[in-house]
Amino acid sequence: MTQDHAGAAQAGRKTQILVAGAGSTGIAAALAFARSGLRVTLAGRFPPPLPGRTVALFESSVRFLEALGALPRVKEKACPIEAIRMIDDTGQLLPTPDLTLRASEIDLPALGVNISNDELVEALLEVARERAAFEIVDADIPDYVFDGDGAVALLADGRKIEADFVVAADGRQSRARAIAGVDTQEWTYPQVALTMLLSHEEPHDNISTEFHTRSGPFTLVPLRGREDAPHRSSLVWLMSVADASRRLAKPREELEFELEDRAHGRFGAMKIEGGIGQFRMGGMRVSHHAIGRVALVGETCHVFPPIGAQGLNLSLRDVADLEDCLASVDLTNPRELAPALARYDRHRRADIGFRTLGVDILNRSLIIPHLPVDLMRGAGFLAMTALGPLRRAVIREGVLPHFLLPRLMQGKPPRAERSRRRSVRAS
Repeated sequence: MTQDHAGAAQAGRKTQILVAGAGSTGIAAALAFARSGLRVTLAGRFPPPLPGRTVALFESSVRFLEALGALPRVKEKACPIEAIRMIDDTGQLLPTPDLTLRASEIDLPALGVNISNDELVEALLEVARERAAFEIVDADIPDYVFDGDGAVALLADGRKIEADFVVAADGRQSRARAIAGVDTQEWTYPQVALTMLLSHEEPHDNISTEFHTRSGPFTLVPLRGREDAPHRSSLVWLMSVADASRRLAKPREELEFELEDRAHGRFGAMKIEGGIGQFRMGGMRVSHHAIGRVALVGETCHVFPPIGAQGLNLSLRDVADLEDCLASVDLTNPRELAPALARYDRHRRADIGFRTLGVDILNRSLIIPHLPVDLMRGAGFLAMTALGPLRRAVIREGVLPHFLLPRLMQGKPPRAERSRRRSVRAS
């Protein structure tokens, strides 16, 4: 570290772990590391409201939130998901039968819960503020200085934060990732996702319904009802860029009629609540998930289409895995830190790579209208429909992955806080 930066850091904040990024992943990371006894600072701008955006949190994520003490708050505003029903709506030559994956098949009351992204952030923040678990700095971080002894975050307002370690949860355009020298590989799909919240006449029965179309999935996920709207769902609808522009230009009532048709009348009349969100479909992978004094979590290190609701579930698994790998590690000692981060990188490369490949194959199999591709996808669905052990294995892997499941996601009773050999720099 240069003398100028070292002097500036002495005049600024000091922390053991700096979490960069104040979205749901960043707040969860700050809660997880503060829970283990570390001094944590969360820095970043809180995200603006996201129209129509919800997150389906599967069983492993539910257990993680329970370990953080945030689950009661989340459940107050969430709706359980007891099953996922997949319906082929591609019009292919040989139709595929409907496939339903039920939580009861693996002895769970629900596969997970669905909650709006805004309500999840609010619930996590409420828990953090009640406990005064960590310091919150509402400011952008345009620059960093990394060296062998730690990191200095240079805030947009001129302040500085010195940290032993940085957890980068600052999203797809991560500044921490770029300055740390991590390369990215990105790709796009010819699709846009429209997101919205809906009220409808008929009940959803706590079942998430996916209509697989040639433009991608049309997915209705159950939401908690209200007194004036007892039956509600969130919608993620993938389509071409041109179709998205055309539909966004429609009068609201006309679009609602189209939604009813797309759902084949299963939910009766539909009404759109609030605004409509949109985002372009793409993917991203990184060259390293941890390097030097930085580890990447969430969309800082992986992006893919919202198929199978893997996004935030995978992000929370990043956080839980990193917390596991850094347990009992002296963050100031490179000899201890380096092997821990190498372990984290191996774990995330395997887990993220597997999920990215699966989502990519399923998405492309829908938008490529070739008979051999249709036959392969149909054969997979038929096999899961006919073979109970295969179907149950798929359900378990989707909601409670068995491969290196982090301790905070295992649902075990809390154990005594693990001792950590760590050095707290003098304030």
